[in-house]
Amino acid sequence: MSGQSNSGLVQQTEGQIDDLLGHEFEHEPVPMSARRSAFSVTMVWLGFPMIITGAMTGSLLVLGMGFKNALVAMIVGNLIMFAYVGALGLIGTRRGMNFALIASIVFGRKGYVLASGLLSTLLLGWYAVQTGITGALISSTYGLNYVAMTIVAGVLYIGITFVGVKGLHWIGLASVPLFVVLGLWVAADAASTTTSAAIFAYAGNNGVASMSMGVGLTVVLALFIDAGTVTADFNRWAPSPRASLFATFSAFPFANLVAMLVGGVMTAALAVPNANPFGVDNMFGYMNGKQLTWLSILAFIFLYANLGSVCSHCLYNAATGWSRILGTNMRLMAVVLGALGILVAAGNVWAFFIQWLSLLGILVPPIGAIILVDQYLLRAEARADVDWRAKPFIAWGIGSLCAFAVENLMPGLSTAISAAVVAGIVYGAIARVESPTEKVARPA
Repeated sequence: MSGQSNSGLVQQTEGQIDDLLGHEFEHEPVPMSARRSAFSVTMVWLGFPMIITGAMTGSLLVLGMGFKNALVAMIVGNLIMFAYVGALGLIGTRRGMNFALIASIVFGRKGYVLASGLLSTLLLGWYAVQTGITGALISSTYGLNYVAMTIVAGVLYIGITFVGVKGLHWIGLASVPLFVVLGLWVAADAASTTTSAAIFAYAGNNGVASMSMGVGLTVVLALFIDAGTVTADFNRWAPSPRASLFATFSAFPFANLVAMLVGGVMTAALAVPNANPFGVDNMFGYMNGKQLTWLSILAFIFLYANLGSVCSHCLYNAATGWSRILGTNMRLMAVVLGALGILVAAGNVWAFFIQWLSLLGILVPPIGAIILVDQYLLRAEARADVDWRAKPFIAWGIGSLCAFAVENLMPGLSTAISAAVVAGIVYGAIARVESPTEKVARPA
């Protein structure tokens, strides 16, 4: 009896919190009456990719490719992201469903757990990576304890996520203006030390371009391919398709490109030999390098607010996915998963940033491509009426294997694009073949 009463108390408490902060619709479509304004959804997206990690990625691209080639990779990659994320977002807006609900239609009532569970776990890892970066930069710059600063960051980010989609809106309002002002100042101040011709002529680290265009595109795409694939978690709140597309455009190409250019311009302008964007050679280090007390304080606030934006978004995606899988509440999962992410972050997982992007480029793009083909070309009005759909898994496996082969045998090509294109084509071909192998769900 005590177990039942405790369960009832938990549900009552969760209900009271939902009444206070708003219902998150983990297990059902968002009705039109609960949709948020176009401005709110735009702020949710705008605050996601306009982050210092994007600037670090821009620096890595410029170091590896030279400024001109890196600029091409940034522009092309972000336009591809707009098409990919925008199309997936429209599905979420049309149906009002989060990613897990849409995946249950495409992969099956039970099969969706593999796709949603993978993406939610990868996004939890991304939360841990960004939380670790926060702690590392604060620790190395101000001489504070790494673990303590990581815990402080993680707890703050859990708090933002706990508020729900409203929290993502508000952290975007705080983070975006800070990045625009400080990021543009850093880029302009660094550029003032040289000429625009020298910036465009920058050939890469020590004059050596070691990164191919295909790899550069994969880096651009993989940075947000996981969150972009679960975009329905955000775009289901949009009041109209136009608002959905505008919100996506604010992120890709606009916000993501701005962030990457800040880092790229700074790196090309300063031309520091063997620069380390994850050390001191980034906009945060640049601001503190001025040795101005007020600027260092502002940089401290900026870092926590800025990475708080991306971390809370990733944790929101992870908590939404796992709450659907486990049949529980998003806010409860945010606390549990956030605490787990802090433990992982304290173990320096952020040091595996590049390997993380490589993994995302192999495993994630096929999922989004399969959903796009299914929902736009094959079964636009389908419902989740079977337990397992084998064909999407076959296409997913073939797409990922192709990406793995490309990475090892043709490293000059993009693994992310290869994985998506192959998986989409394979699924489109085999999905049209009649095969009564899907296990139909039986009512209990």
